[in-house]
Amino acid sequence: MRSLLFTLSLLCFASQTSLSWKKEEFRTCDQTPFCKRARSRAPGTCSLIATDVTISDGDLVAKLTPKDNDDHINPLILSLSVYRNGIVRLRIDEDHSLNPPKKRFRVPDVLVSELEAKKIRLEKFATENDPPSSVVHVGDGYEAVVRHEPFEVYVRERSGRRVLSLNSHGLFDFEQMRKKGEGDNWEEKFRTHTDSRPFGSQSISFGVSFYESSFVYGIPEHATSFALKPTKGPGVEESAEPYRLFNLDVFEYDHESPFGLYGSIPFMVSHGKSGKSSGFFWLNAAEMQIDVLAEGWDAESSSRIDTLWMSEAGIVDTFFFVGPEPKDVVRQYASVTGTSAMPQLFATGYHQCRWNYKDEEDVAQVDSKFDEYDIPYDVLWLDIEHTDGKRYFTWDSALFPNPEEMQKKLDVKGRRMVTIVDPHIKRDDSYFLHKEATEMGYYVKDSSGKDFDGWCWPGSSSYIDMLSPEIREWWGGRFSYKNYVGSTPSLYIWNDMNEPSVFNGPEVTMPRDALHVGGVEHREVHNAYGYYFHMATSDGLVMRGEGKDRPFVLSRAIFPGTQRYGAIWTGDNTAEWEHLRVSIPMLLTLGLTGITFSGADIGGFFGNPEPELLVRWYQVGAYYPFFRGHAHHDTKRREPWLFGERNTELMRDAIHTRYTLLPYFYTLFREANVTGVPVLRPLWMEFPQDEATFSNDEAFMVGNGLLVQGVYTKGTTHASVYLPGEESWYDLRNGKTYVGGKTYKMDAPEESIPAFQRAGTIIPRKDRFRRSSFQMDNDPYTLVIALNSSQEADGELYIDDGKSFEFKRGAYIHRRFVFSNGVLTSTNIAPPEASLSSQCLIDRIILLGHSSGPNSALVEPLNQKAEIEMGPLRMGGLVASSGTKVLTIRKPGVRVDQDWTIKIL
Repeated sequence: MRSLLFTLSLLCFASQTSLSWKKEEFRTCDQTPFCKRARSRAPGTCSLIATDVTISDGDLVAKLTPKDNDDHINPLILSLSVYRNGIVRLRIDEDHSLNPPKKRFRVPDVLVSELEAKKIRLEKFATENDPPSSVVHVGDGYEAVVRHEPFEVYVRERSGRRVLSLNSHGLFDFEQMRKKGEGDNWEEKFRTHTDSRPFGSQSISFGVSFYESSFVYGIPEHATSFALKPTKGPGVEESAEPYRLFNLDVFEYDHESPFGLYGSIPFMVSHGKSGKSSGFFWLNAAEMQIDVLAEGWDAESSSRIDTLWMSEAGIVDTFFFVGPEPKDVVRQYASVTGTSAMPQLFATGYHQCRWNYKDEEDVAQVDSKFDEYDIPYDVLWLDIEHTDGKRYFTWDSALFPNPEEMQKKLDVKGRRMVTIVDPHIKRDDSYFLHKEATEMGYYVKDSSGKDFDGWCWPGSSSYIDMLSPEIREWWGGRFSYKNYVGSTPSLYIWNDMNEPSVFNGPEVTMPRDALHVGGVEHREVHNAYGYYFHMATSDGLVMRGEGKDRPFVLSRAIFPGTQRYGAIWTGDNTAEWEHLRVSIPMLLTLGLTGITFSGADIGGFFGNPEPELLVRWYQVGAYYPFFRGHAHHDTKRREPWLFGERNTELMRDAIHTRYTLLPYFYTLFREANVTGVPVLRPLWMEFPQDEATFSNDEAFMVGNGLLVQGVYTKGTTHASVYLPGEESWYDLRNGKTYVGGKTYKMDAPEESIPAFQRAGTIIPRKDRFRRSSFQMDNDPYTLVIALNSSQEADGELYIDDGKSFEFKRGAYIHRRFVFSNGVLTSTNIAPPEASLSSQCLIDRIILLGHSSGPNSALVEPLNQKAEIEMGPLRMGGLVASSGTKVLTIRKPGVRVDQDWTIKIL
């Protein structure tokens, strides 16, 4: 009976999740005491002053004490560090020498190991008297200033222009830990749950100001506009909520909401009319709430944007990034948290997923249908139903009796499989994984010290304590072929529910007073739990392949540093036009904050998309960095061939577009891997002084060369498209030229969405249709040259083996193509030790914007001529039905890995 009641309760929960999320199950700021307190503070209430300023171990160090310390409050310790390339780090913590009741949690394993090598050891500081301040040189014309009274920290240009500041309005507050019995305000209740809070209030809050800024962006994950809207102040409703950063399992989430979703990246970027950007990052894994304050909130009027940052626990560990260009800011952030992992080539193709493909016969049929309808794909996914009773690392022997054979049949075509592995472990004494985790003491504990027991898909579940490096290493070992019986080298992993999701927990997550190794409370590490789970899984796949195979792991929960371990998606969206639209600002925000390998479920996870919506979603999704179709088990099947011949053709064309552009995408992923600059970019990242781009979040750039405008409205056949800059743009569909700096009403027929190549760029493609990216390996390349007003263009192509880590040892090709004075030149930009070769040829060279006339080209050093033709633009195997004729050099016979020139005669 107990088992039956439990099952019924889970079924009830599951039925609720398939309808809509219940707002009342999640806390508001007013129901969150630390947020309510911080929001109620008036400017100037901070009485801290900086004293005893000195240099220690290369840092500027000071004490922060109340000016009139009648209550004998312990001083805080401030430490300011400077790093190369315009980075300032500020840390504030309790004084450990005074023996606080507990050391505050400092988030480990997020900052890259190379960061300390970039630290500039301070030897001295300057002083200023009005007001009393200590000043250190940052480099490149910047200075960091600690104002003593009232306490403030800011970064300025040497000219005096402020860039960023902390506590310029006296809102700083740091609640120090206390011993039980000192005062009240201990337990907190929300609905039926009680948080014991054994160390009382320990929250931190402060203001951050961005100077000469028009907009601020970042702090994902929220389903809202790209430019963050004011949440407090004049013109904002009093009931408006701050942006919440608290990893939650939110199903069928609302769009246009500051409500926190599955991930938390406490990194904000500003941008202004001057074209300059700056950034601020707080390394903290506790719940955070952030207000964007409306202009005039403090009775001042300026080009500054003020924000209020509030966290439940942790320490102040913040970074100021001075920019000044947008790409400088993302590079600076990447130098602190890491750049994106280089994906395997297959992972950049199309993924087909569903909760769930029923059995091996279903898998085989779906796979064969892709071939039958000439639709390429690279990965087929299995959700939780493939397991034996929701026991991860197992297979349902009735439905999937031969998993290795199933995977090998896909692998023959160059296709992979992904299976799901979540952090909740079924509490079943006969289950080998639960038995071992229990015996080893590897579970998170509840507040009493017992293994935490919560509900998730398997029923009664415990959760692996991923904060421990030892436990993460053990977990990684579970992915060996010996331990994960039925897995093969072509099997990769999906981590879902890793916020972590606990169906019967407060706000559908783990209680805040649960305990991790070292006595760390879950409240202190919550937002990073999924990050550590993702890390352990990714490292496990590296171990499985003996360090030779790049891992692919998809995660739902995110935190700074997630980009180093794999891809993410935006969770349980819905088959609605607004969810298609909001996917763009969500992905732009993720890319801006480091997570470039991201995507949204094509068609929406919940609901049944009408064919028009599904087609439009594929047309936009073909440009997502991570391109996956996925659906809830209660939805109708929606593979691309199920909606009639015409819709199948349109979806196939969209997927073909992605495969045609794979060389370009792969080159961009390498750029992100090296620099941190994202694949998907806001328009203002490429056009930082064009104010018309600052709040545009319906169009986006793919790299620096493509601009894409989605269609987000039912029944529309036109789209308003703003093309920035002074140079021209070329329509990908027909080669037609448009002058930059204008807004156009573009045709948007059912066949395609507006997409344009930027004048002055060269984009590599592969135009032959294959079943998967693997089968395209030896295919020739096409170069599309979009000439600017000077009849010039340039671009790059990156190639490696698409799967191993050998590229880190120089096994790659990196070419630069430049067209100038009628000559196209290919040169090597890889270092001398780079050693990879390729037999692939350049099959076609398309010149957009070149006048007609020439009929041949001279290829050197081959000393041979290549034929030139004028004809319609081709995109893969598709030929434009109308439009301008373009010049095409056919079969020049040059290899992609060699130096050569082609001169138009």
